[in-house]
Amino acid sequence: MSNPLLVRRLAAISGFIAVGLGAMGAHGLHATISQIDKGPEWWSKAVLYQGVHAAVLLALSGTARPSRAAAWCIFSGSLVFSGTLYAMALGAPRWLGAVTPIGGLLLLAGWLLLLRRQDGE
Repeated sequence: MSNPLLVRRLAAISGFIAVGLGAMGAHGLHATISQIDKGPEWWSKAVLYQGVHAAVLLALSGTARPSRAAAWCIFSGSLVFSGTLYAMALGAPRWLGAVTPIGGLLLLAGWLLLLRRQDGE
C-alpha cells in the first residue's frame, strides 16, 4: 500500500534542497561555481530538474494511492542526476558525468511507472 505522507515528505526534502542550493548557487557559491567551466550551467540545470521533480512528487502525493515505486525512482533519480551536477559544478571530478545518466534513467523510470494503473498496487 502506498503512503501519500511519505511521498509528500520526499517532495518536501527535494524541494527544500532545490531552493536552498539554488539560493546558495546564486549568492554564496556564485564565485566558486563561476570558476568551473560549465559550472553555472550545471548548477542551474541541477536546480531546475530537482525543483521540477519535487513538484511532481508533491502532485503525486495528492493522489489517492501514489505509486511508491514511481516516487522512489523520481526522488532517487533527482538526487543522483542533480547531485552529480552540483558536485561537478563545485569542482568534483568530471567522471561523475558518467553517473549523471543513471539519475536520468531513474527519472525516466519514474515517469514510466506513472503510466501504470495505480489502483492495482
